[in-house]
Amino acid sequence: MKSITAPAPARINRAMILLFAVAGGAAVANLYWAQPLLEEIASSFGTSLGAAGLLVTTAQVGYAVGTFLIVPLGDVVDRRRLLPLMMLLCAAALTAAAVAPTFAVLLVALVLVGLTTVSGPLLTPLAGDLAEPGQRGHVIGTVASGLMIGVLASRTISGLLADAFGWRAPYAVAAALALASAVLLRRTIPPMAPRAKLGYAALLGSTFGVIKRHPSVRMSLFVAGTAFGVLTLFWTALTFLLASPPFSYSVTTIGLVGLAGIAGAVAAQRSGRLHDRGLSRPAISAALALTLVCFFLAWIGATSIVVLLAVIILLDIAVRAASTLTQARVLAVDHEARSRLNTAYVVSNFIGGAAGSTLATALWQLGGWTAIMTGGAAATAIALMLWIVSTSRTRDNTEHPTSSQSGT
Repeated sequence: MKSITAPAPARINRAMILLFAVAGGAAVANLYWAQPLLEEIASSFGTSLGAAGLLVTTAQVGYAVGTFLIVPLGDVVDRRRLLPLMMLLCAAALTAAAVAPTFAVLLVALVLVGLTTVSGPLLTPLAGDLAEPGQRGHVIGTVASGLMIGVLASRTISGLLADAFGWRAPYAVAAALALASAVLLRRTIPPMAPRAKLGYAALLGSTFGVIKRHPSVRMSLFVAGTAFGVLTLFWTALTFLLASPPFSYSVTTIGLVGLAGIAGAVAAQRSGRLHDRGLSRPAISAALALTLVCFFLAWIGATSIVVLLAVIILLDIAVRAASTLTQARVLAVDHEARSRLNTAYVVSNFIGGAAGSTLATALWQLGGWTAIMTGGAAATAIALMLWIVSTSRTRDNTEHPTSSQSGT
């Protein structure tokens, strides 16, 4: 790899951080607009609910592919151009979804939405590059929280818009947001020279090389993927639990319960400061331990909505803190490969989330809520033990702002 020296970039300010968080949150929300609309979409096109479920799956697969193929480009091209371009393409795909005349066209449009809605994974490493070394964890945590809130709020917003204006409305609104974000980011992001010259094939291959060179990255990716997996396991199974006696909640009510997770995401936003203070290792251990406690509380309080709401908030705090801190550690390893490192981080979370949602259905059929809580606790305990053993044996060079690997 041939590196070139880039000029010192303009530093990020509060307005830019807010813009990155909002734009990133709006982007990742595009993957989830369809979830509460599946029945209405199926009825609109005269197709089965099972076929409509493919809309969510294909958007997610498109996102994983787009992340792997496009996000690494952030290390070698000017993101001031790349980000607005991707948002414009995403706006076009969302518009196609909003006016889709057939189910097949809608399916293709949502695949394209997934492929192009990669602004979040591009914005997070960019925020890390623009941040002062001593505030990098805080900045990454704030932007990451925006992405989390986008995911959590998307289902409720989608349902409200659809109830008022029909299922096409969320996609029309999302297209307008993507267009506005493209304009604002183009005006806000400072010009940044690329730091490496690589062919595209070599760039993609080097993503695996960066992971291979750094054992700490592999361990952080495993913990992050496991944490996101058990969170997805919990949320998927919670839908089953709340739809069953003694709750028997409607889909709308279940969606409102899910808003409690936003409180956890907001509370976890400041966890990035622990990375800036050199405390990410014990903080991640504490977050995983709190996750274990949450599964126990959810098991004994399975018939109490008050207990479950408390668990939702605490679990989101724990998992979001672990995710933010592992992401900050991963992005601190090599400042010239932050986009590729974030690609690995996002893909590992995608794998964990897919595994969690798949296991939720299987474990629910096997033993209901008890099986879900046992499986989630077991996976968390394994991650916690491996994390403690791994970090106790290795020297930590991922959370010291003065380190040359932090991008200074």
